[in-house]
Amino acid sequence: MSDSPPSLDPVQLGAYFSLIEVTSLLRHAVEQQLREAGDLSYVQFQLLARLGDSPTGSHRMTDLADGVVYSRSGLTYQAGLLEKAGLVTRAPSADDERSVTVTITEAGRALLEKVLPGHIEVVSGLLFEPLSHDDVVALAGLLEPVRTHMRSAPPRSAAPRRRKNGA
Repeated sequence: MSDSPPSLDPVQLGAYFSLIEVTSLLRHAVEQQLREAGDLSYVQFQLLARLGDSPTGSHRMTDLADGVVYSRSGLTYQAGLLEKAGLVTRAPSADDERSVTVTITEAGRALLEKVLPGHIEVVSGLLFEPLSHDDVVALAGLLEPVRTHMRSAPPRSAAPRRRKNGA
């Protein structure tokens, strides 16, 4: 029996590196556009976009953390910045006083409307322009089972917290 560590074949390795590079280049361009158009970080934009898409304009902090794949403490900090800017409000959840609900304000919706056209332009130009419609359908079909597989593990915000003293 071989004890060699698992490895990736050259095609898998190439696909992995291409995916990482494409993701990094796209994220860099999107972050730059969001900063210039609305002085928003990528995570702040994700939060506003998720809240803006919600029928109520609200989500629980834990659900937001799971959705944007961000730590609870990091999300609390980002939501605090958005609240200070008047883009969201935070309040105890009506159905669970231990939870916090975040709600987008009219100013948050206005900023989202301001940055969204440029965001769409960057994503469309960099990611979708070199692809045919059939390529985009194929890409979506390839990524969906990978995302589902990765999301099948409990989200970070639901994982037990480790104690600092090792207990």
